[in-house]
Order: sequence, then C-alpha cells, then structure tokens
Amino acid sequence: MLNDKDRIFTNLYGFHDRGLKGARARGDWDGTRELIAKGRDWIIEQVKESGLRGRGGAGFPTGLKWSFMPKEPQAGKPHYLVINADEGEPGTCKDRDLMRNDPHKLVEGALLASFAMGAHASYIYIRGEFYREAEALQSAIDEAYAAGLIGKNACGSGWDFDLYLHRGAGAYICGEETALINSIEGKKGQPRLKPPFPAGMGLYGSPTTVNNVESIAVTPTILRRGGAWFAALGRPKNNGTKVFCISGHVNNPCNVEEEMGIPLKELIEKHAGGVRGGWDNLLGVIPGGSSVPVLPKDVCDDVLMDFDSLREVQSGLGTAAVIVMDKSTDIVRAIARLSRFYKHESCGQCTPCREGTGWMWRIMERLAVGDAESADIDLLEQVSRQIEGHTICALGDAAAWPVQGLIRHFRPLLEERIKARRAQTTRAA
Repeated sequence: MLNDKDRIFTNLYGFHDRGLKGARARGDWDGTRELIAKGRDWIIEQVKESGLRGRGGAGFPTGLKWSFMPKEPQAGKPHYLVINADEGEPGTCKDRDLMRNDPHKLVEGALLASFAMGAHASYIYIRGEFYREAEALQSAIDEAYAAGLIGKNACGSGWDFDLYLHRGAGAYICGEETALINSIEGKKGQPRLKPPFPAGMGLYGSPTTVNNVESIAVTPTILRRGGAWFAALGRPKNNGTKVFCISGHVNNPCNVEEEMGIPLKELIEKHAGGVRGGWDNLLGVIPGGSSVPVLPKDVCDDVLMDFDSLREVQSGLGTAAVIVMDKSTDIVRAIARLSRFYKHESCGQCTPCREGTGWMWRIMERLAVGDAESADIDLLEQVSRQIEGHTICALGDAAAWPVQGLIRHFRPLLEERIKARRAQTTRAA
C-alpha cells in the first residue's frame, strides 16, 4: 500500500485550497526555475529513468516519446505540446478530479514538459462537458500568468511559454491523438493515417507531442524527487503511482492514488469498501475502462493492477478505471450497452469500424434476450476479429475487446440464454 509521503496528488479529493497559494503550500512551483536551468536533456533523462508510462491507456514510455521530438525547431515549424483532457472513456473519472482539485500540477507540468521538448506553446484539449473543471483550470492558468510563472520569461527562466485551454464538443473519438489535433485545427474529429507521426507533423503541420493529463501532472514531482524515486515504486517496467477510478457495485466508489501492481482484490477491499454483498458476490470486473475485456471472479482473485499483469490475462490496464459488477448484473446486457456506445462514437472513416460496430451491437442485442443461434456467437467473434487491428485508430479494437472478453469468459451464459429462449418459444408453439 502506498505511503502518504509518496503521494503525488495530495488534493485529489478537494479538501484543500486548489488555488496558487494552496498549491505552493503543497510544494507545487517550488524551484521550477532551477529545474528548467538543468536543461532539456536532463529533464528527459529523469523522465526516462522514472519508467513513467503514458497514463492515458496505451502505456507508452513517456520519456521515450518526448525524445522523438526534433532537437531544434525548423524555420516556421514551432514545437507544440498538446495535453489530452478529453477523458471520454466510460468508467474513467481521474483526470477531471485532477483538473478540478489540483490544477496547478498540470499547469506546472505543462511548462516543464514543453521546455523539455522545445515547445513555447501548449494546448490543453478539455472535454466540453467538463464545465467546472475547465473553470478551475482556466483560473489556475490565469493565476500562473499573473504570478509570472508562465508567459514571457516563465519563472524567471528566460523561457517564454504560453498555455491555452481548448474546449471540445464531447466526441469520444477526439481522445485519439490525431483526431484531437484535427479538432483543435477546426476540422472534423477524425484520426489521421500514421505515418507521418505527430512528432514529425502534428498540430498545424509542426512537431507535436500528445500526452494525457496524469502523465504531465506527475512530471514536476518526478523531477523534484528524482526519477529513481518514482522507479522504486510499483513493479519492474510498471513503475510509480497511478490514480485508479473504482466504480460500480462497491460500497464506496472512489478515485485513489496507489502503487502500480497492487492486487485488484486489495484495491477494491481497502479503498472502495469491498464488493456489494461481499467478495463472493463478485461476477466480474472491467479493470481499465470500458474498452478492455472483462475478467471473471476467478481471475480477479489474484491479478495485479499493472500493464503487463493484465496483458497476461488477456485484458489491459487502460485508464485504470475499475468497473465492478456483482452477480445481480446482466453482463450480456452490459456489454451490449457498451457495443451501442462504440457504434454511436465511431467516426465512420474506416469501413470495418463503421459497419462492424453496428453489426456487433445488433447481434449483442439479440443475444441479450437469447434470440439467436449458437452459431451467432462464433459469427460475433469472427466479426470482432475482422474489426480488431484493421482500422486507422484503436476505436475498432476498443469496440471488439469487450465482446471478445464476454465470449471468452461467459460463453456458457450466452448459450444458456439461447436455450432458454428456444424452450420458451417451443412451449408457446
């Protein structure tokens, strides 16, 4: 269990002042100029040493991603940092609490990360529905400008830095980095083909790095305490702390910062008050937001909450949004509801996703009431495989994986429902 001295987000629950005065009392903006004075290479090396992996879902090494940016800007090609605060993944609610209650961590992190990549400007792309969060963040940005912490000669470092808040319109697809860039540019929020990658040609055709809110917000603390400190937390290749969102059939739904690699059962029982009706009443858990495959109770008993452990059991950490379902859940109906969400949110650019998500949803709706044949389960699996890996972005994978997880672990339930419907129809006839 994480010690209080190692917590990064000390105002996660909003008990303290979120303004500049409160942030400074908690250690934010302490020695920022000195950190900048150590140079771009030092910052990137510290982030690499920390082992920080992207907290937005993909888990790509953050320091390595930063190092892809060109060392020197070309004429007419400024560098940009874009911070993804869209957070549209069902079940995920960590970034909105960070922005609402600890916004200065993100503002300071944006300055340090932008300096490390040679960017004089950064954009925070925030989900349009996050009205109060945008309000808190804009207030923090205004305070930082007024105090000389960002803007011309930020923190007295000699580095000019501007930070802009850009409000989106609530499209899930704009959580994908290139669709997000298109949206900022005023275009349709549709993913771009890669290559070229954003580090070569991103926002306004210039080198750009897109990072999640949490990835940027932890950066100042890592630099102050050292990459080795962060790397000592968690498990090898799954370092540091992570904010987990626990929702569903638990006694105390919550966001909590914990060490990577904590057992799922310990996470739920210590922080969320346990499963409603006790651990034996557990049916399954979606461990990383709605796009990762569900895990049945027998896997949940022992699995660890980190990227590699969850990959080994054919699921994923994703955004670390833990959705708990007890035995009262109609899991077929639950996954059908997710299929409807992905059908609705597909941008329609790729045929496998545009057509396949609707196909999966329609089959799932029939399976939910048993109005199907056993062969339809295999057909559904086949359709999901035709979508997975055949689209420009990962929305196709996100739509396919919940369905695949259902079939992998709950196929007998699907078959029972089909048999029950058939028997009912026979009796009626």
